[in-house]
Amino acid sequence: MAQAEGPDRDGSGSTGSGRRRVLGLAAASLAAAHPLVAAAQTAEGAALPPSRGLDVRAENARPGHPDWRVTRTGAQHDVEGFADRTSVRPGEPFTLRVSTTAAAYTVSAYRMGWYGGARARLVWRSEPLPGTRQAPARTDPATRMVRTDWEPSARIDTTGWPEGCYLLRLDTRDGRAQRYVPITLRSRSTAGRTVLVNAVATWQAYNRWGGAELYQGSTGRNDSRSLAVSFDRPYVNRKGGGQFMFFEAPLLALAERLGLPLAYATGVDVAREARLLRGAAAVLSPGHDEYWSPEQRLHVTRARDRGTNLAVFGANCCYRRVRFEPSPLGPDRIVVCYKEDYARDPGYRRGLPPTHDFRDGPAADPESALLGVLYDGYPVDAPYVVSRPGHWLFTGTGVRAGESFAHLVGIEYDRVDTTRPTPRPIEILAHSPVVCKGRRSHADSAYLTLPGGAAVFATGTMRWVEALDAQGPGDGANHGMDGRTGRFTRTVTENVLRAFARGPVGRVRPAADNVTAHYPNGPHPGA
Repeated sequence: MAQAEGPDRDGSGSTGSGRRRVLGLAAASLAAAHPLVAAAQTAEGAALPPSRGLDVRAENARPGHPDWRVTRTGAQHDVEGFADRTSVRPGEPFTLRVSTTAAAYTVSAYRMGWYGGARARLVWRSEPLPGTRQAPARTDPATRMVRTDWEPSARIDTTGWPEGCYLLRLDTRDGRAQRYVPITLRSRSTAGRTVLVNAVATWQAYNRWGGAELYQGSTGRNDSRSLAVSFDRPYVNRKGGGQFMFFEAPLLALAERLGLPLAYATGVDVAREARLLRGAAAVLSPGHDEYWSPEQRLHVTRARDRGTNLAVFGANCCYRRVRFEPSPLGPDRIVVCYKEDYARDPGYRRGLPPTHDFRDGPAADPESALLGVLYDGYPVDAPYVVSRPGHWLFTGTGVRAGESFAHLVGIEYDRVDTTRPTPRPIEILAHSPVVCKGRRSHADSAYLTLPGGAAVFATGTMRWVEALDAQGPGDGANHGMDGRTGRFTRTVTENVLRAFARGPVGRVRPAADNVTAHYPNGPHPGA
């Protein structure tokens, strides 16, 4: 709901090597075929065996390239670009549109993961491509949506690329500037795998490239915000990478370090492909996953009810209801969200669902019905307080009842509120006092299980993924969170990922409902 917080934490590095063919452009092949697996998995529950997909352990055993980081940003428009697809399957092409003030630039594709701590591997690099300064942004007068009419710069062939999350890095040949372009190589099947879902609609909601996004516009006020946002433009935040680096990359690195069978998709893919999550062991929602379409929610709910575990490593998840519409570049390139102005939405007038908060009428469907927790406020900065130290998810942490971790609750938080639809049994694992704009409340980490065997874990705080990278003394790099907090969140996350990868964990580890112990009079404002 709030503007995404946190600094860019990009280190230094030099340019990697390798050449590949860009369709219609001279270059030589670099990428090798990735290892595949088809082994059955020992399971808690009845998960399907992993589908034939990436061998994550073998992929991450390859040498990494720590020079992937953007270190020379230059001015905003020195070099920038976007892909005409949020995701493609391995082997499918996509078109890159780039604008630069330089005479030439190169494109390097880095697959993000663990790679012995390097966190990325160079999969290909183009030959120098001719630079062109493209047209300025255009704004739709009806919706204040910012878009571009840029010409194609290169058509990229992904043959031989492993599935996964990628950052393309644009480098001007004069060395003045670099910029990221994110793209996902989505998995063909998720059966028996843990699915990392990139929250691309939320990335775009907070993208102010061209002067407007779903919160603010040219005047800096709500009444100038966009009512729709387009993927047909670069990301201005975090060096072109959107919210991936801050809210998703640390979780991806940890999951790949564990070598679990993983699958990769975006929220757009989950919405579009009704059977994409069929047989998935678990679905992972990253640190900021606010904007969902009704189709995405329906497909995740159906998967959960069939036994797919769900882990929410953030807060404010599944809060805004959106609609995807086509742009001139293809389907699902526009994110529509009128919020409180939903009655003005032409789609709503045609009988489509309102594009506002899921919990509000008409068509109210609070996010707690899916997640067990409900978004409760912004901004907060509070300690995370353990209330259920003996729970299996805390195994290996050594925590005691009442033990706390400074600054781990923030900047947005969730709580259990059984006055709204809430699956039971639900078990509160951490119950952290907060004060939000003068109102006293609690942030809750919760674990729930369902009749179909699935389990749901929700951290209740937006800082969880950021905390995975906390190492030494608390400092400004991680909002004051220290190495002790990092060790705690990493251990709990590993427990979640390993257990959830085994299938419907609720069948063997059911939740023990303890809501009344924390809310004896029922949740209410000021509780």
